[in-house]
Amino acid sequence: MATSTPHRTLADQLRAWPDERLARLLTARPDLASPAPQDTGQLASRAGVRSSLLAATEQLDRTELAVLEALVVLGPQSAAALRDVVHAAPERVDAALERLLDLALAWGDSDQVRALSAVGDGFAPGSPGSSGLRAAVSPDGLPPAAERLAEASPEAVTLLRHLDEHGGEGTSAGGEGTPAGELIARRLVLPRENGTVVLPADVAVALRGGHTTADAVDEPPAVITAERTAELVDRAAAGAAFEAVRRTSLLLETWGSQPPNVLRAGGLGVRDLKAAATLLQVAESEAALLIEVASRAGLLGPTTGPTGDQVWAPTDGFDRWERLSVAEQWRALARAWLESPRLPGLVGTKDRAGKTWNALVPELASRYAAETRRMTLELMGELPEGQVLASGTGVPSLVSRLAWLRPRRPGPRADLAGWAVSESAHLGVTALGGLSSPARALLAGDSERAATLLEPLLPAPVDQVLLQADLTAVAPGPLEPSVARRLHDVADVESRGGATVHRFTQASVRRALDAGWTAAEVHDFVGSVSRTPVPQALAYLVDDVARTHGSIKVGHAESFVRADDEAALAGLLHHPRASSLELRRIAPTVLVSTLPPELLLPRLRELGAAPVVESPDGTMHVTRPEVVRARGRRPVADGAERARQSAQVGAVVAAVRAGDRATASRPTTASARLTPAETLARLSEAAEAGLSVWIGYVDNHGTASERIVEPRRVDGGQLTAYDHRSEDLRGFAIHRITAVRPVRPGS
Repeated sequence: MATSTPHRTLADQLRAWPDERLARLLTARPDLASPAPQDTGQLASRAGVRSSLLAATEQLDRTELAVLEALVVLGPQSAAALRDVVHAAPERVDAALERLLDLALAWGDSDQVRALSAVGDGFAPGSPGSSGLRAAVSPDGLPPAAERLAEASPEAVTLLRHLDEHGGEGTSAGGEGTPAGELIARRLVLPRENGTVVLPADVAVALRGGHTTADAVDEPPAVITAERTAELVDRAAAGAAFEAVRRTSLLLETWGSQPPNVLRAGGLGVRDLKAAATLLQVAESEAALLIEVASRAGLLGPTTGPTGDQVWAPTDGFDRWERLSVAEQWRALARAWLESPRLPGLVGTKDRAGKTWNALVPELASRYAAETRRMTLELMGELPEGQVLASGTGVPSLVSRLAWLRPRRPGPRADLAGWAVSESAHLGVTALGGLSSPARALLAGDSERAATLLEPLLPAPVDQVLLQADLTAVAPGPLEPSVARRLHDVADVESRGGATVHRFTQASVRRALDAGWTAAEVHDFVGSVSRTPVPQALAYLVDDVARTHGSIKVGHAESFVRADDEAALAGLLHHPRASSLELRRIAPTVLVSTLPPELLLPRLRELGAAPVVESPDGTMHVTRPEVVRARGRRPVADGAERARQSAQVGAVVAAVRAGDRATASRPTTASARLTPAETLARLSEAAEAGLSVWIGYVDNHGTASERIVEPRRVDGGQLTAYDHRSEDLRGFAIHRITAVRPVRPGS
């Protein structure tokens, strides 16, 4: 750590920083910049707020936490002393100390560095990342702890180690001549009023060989790997990426005409999720992932449906996305997933109240999801060339490495990391336990290059199929979107894989005719897309369905059924399952029903008929499904969000510097009343520097008094300080403090 001029307070140190370093602080701790501090004093005061400190310590790794804990439990230390007491390489200790200073979790110079006073609240024994040291040291005037420990009996040392392994606190039941009594006599433990004893931090350090921890804190756990070539990983990832794009497109096209309803509490219903999984031929967890990613990418959103209900429908952004290449479509999905705070892995599980988590519910999010996802992929990207996560043991070892990198990060870390690995495999970001080359470019912020790298790995689209005599059509590769959509109108997907198999049936051909196709158009289409001659069986199938299609007509009478073939109507009227249709004959060629047409049509089709709707003028009425679109949000261009954040940080730095100049030029008078922000800043400075201050205070009864206090903590609008008048710790409401002035030494 570079030696610098000593500063009296944290505010003085921040004031001396260059703008670039101040900007780094505001970027790493964004809560300090919102709203913009008035000056450096207010910034320093805000940096010591407990909630902000807890958020900042969540960014530290195991080594950095060990250095910070040494400052908390042992008090201000020099950089050289920290190198000796922290069980890590000296250069790693220096780097950790520099980061603590950059995050304003500690301040000072190389001769004396101190942690902010409120940081100690997060290092209680048993807390994540804590080594179990207690913030208590032996009284002054005693020999060093190592000397007292060397003079103790083996029994006393054994008892001391047991106490250290169990939290550093225990009950004292031993008298003179016992190991416990010896520990108390040598002041190796400190007795408390409630009959307990506490192991001082300096004694624990001596017991651990002169270090704050028995084990080294700069050795991260190893990630268990297996061998896989990069080419194999890229090819497998490209296949998964193509499938993710294809399934997303199929799902949103289907929901464009048949949108599912939005639940009253928001989200997607369980039945709709199951239907989506069946449509995509995937597990419900993967369907939930694709739905969540599509929503995050701006391709899916809520809107008002044809009946006035809220539904989930594709957005106008989906139409733009459909016109992109497959590689560009994947890039949009992968970026959305990488930056998403959503937790698709929770869909289908139970919350604490026993209620099932639904996809797309607003509460299904975590502020740690995106960071854990990115860290997981970055760790996979750091594996040696040709190495991937080992099957079975790779993910647990990866979780252990994440725990070392972020010991204080709350939440289900193992679940978040496991979800990141499985979700990335479904989306083609990873494959076979390794990170793909396009994903590496995406992590580096170069999404254009990611799409470029993926493009040659994807299968080339085809515009023709192979018609078989068994009424199937085999697509030897991914179909062109326009061909795929038209083929889906006239045939059903039977199986997917390297080659997709479509099957022509009476129902599928009838579906095309219902949508407005003619028999001639069906013949022309299958002939134009087939590399092989059209089988005679398929031509007969189309003609047979077309011959009976529309021979029975349904109208609005509540409903009527009309046909030129009296025998067909008689057969329908006397069908064993026709009783629910409530049909009756009013003419040789006309039946009527009390059911509305929208119910009568599907039931007639269930009986094997092929009815169509007749318009008032007697012509056939073709009903096409209405396409629904929601309003989507515009995608954010690469680098735009980072540029916006940089501009905001720059504006805050400029505002802080301007506030410092205004404070420096403000005339100071003894009677000038401080603003609440100034009061808070001065008290925070005094607490961090360990200085006494004079305060003017007005109590609850309106009585004004003057006091000399030593601030210990400033948090939640309350000052906790040692009051020299009452010789005890007491609290002061900050809004009742009218003045704060430093007390000169000796006064």
